[in-house]
Amino acid sequence: MKTFLWVIGVLLLLVLLSPFFLIQIGKGTLHNPEIPSRDLPFSSESKLKVLAFFPHPDDEVTVSGTLMKLIEEGHEVHLLCLTRGEAGNSGEGYSKNELAEIRTLEMTQAADLIGAKQLHLLEYADSGLSELGLDSLKSIALDRINAIQPDILFSYDSKVGLYGHPDHQLSGLAVEQVFQENKGNTFFKPQQLFQVTLSPNQIEIALELSEGFKNNYPKEEGEGLPLPDFSIKTQAYFSRVLEVMQAHQSQQAVLKDLMPYHDQVPAWIYSRIFDREYFHEVK
Repeated sequence: MKTFLWVIGVLLLLVLLSPFFLIQIGKGTLHNPEIPSRDLPFSSESKLKVLAFFPHPDDEVTVSGTLMKLIEEGHEVHLLCLTRGEAGNSGEGYSKNELAEIRTLEMTQAADLIGAKQLHLLEYADSGLSELGLDSLKSIALDRINAIQPDILFSYDSKVGLYGHPDHQLSGLAVEQVFQENKGNTFFKPQQLFQVTLSPNQIEIALELSEGFKNNYPKEEGEGLPLPDFSIKTQAYFSRVLEVMQAHQSQQAVLKDLMPYHDQVPAWIYSRIFDREYFHEVK
């Protein structure tokens, strides 16, 4: 009888501990331990103005945990979307005008959930930024940056645009070149630019699970995402990040590529595996 009770006790303990083993395995699979973690992307004793510059509604999801953390620390966050996302894939047969109106409302709700000071929603053509050309896009970026006067910039990277979307890559390139060409000039306020990226392990897994990555991520060696300089721990904000994702109801199928199985794994487990956001600092 004692042996039976002991075996039952061990089995119950294993059942109770199995989620924690799953978490450790997941974190080891998803993250690269050599990439350092920071409390915040930048150090400053004063409160700064931050601008997250992206092409579409829902792009802010990629950095929303970090933005929430910055707001909690007293920094002022502005969100900018170059388009209203009218070319997005909603699967519902909306016209472009209808989808633009829907995604405008979704983006407004997402900005409120994040706690942004202001949402700057422009009306350039979704999936048409390449027709504007890089020089025009740089002029737009410089004009908006000078109008908002942020101290810190966040954007997509200039090589891939996270997973290969042309609007992502081109907007990231425009912001990067504007920053590099104007940093240090008296009229140009931003002092740091951070680009959202992924760890090497995340990229490897995304290429197996995400259709967007499979279809668009560059195959040539050296043409992928920039290596992260650091990560920001965002587990404490995970439930609010999910709310931001859910605000973009028209894009739920697309967002499942960003966080695969997030709707099937208990949030308390998922948040401990997908517990950080990665960044590359442009020098």
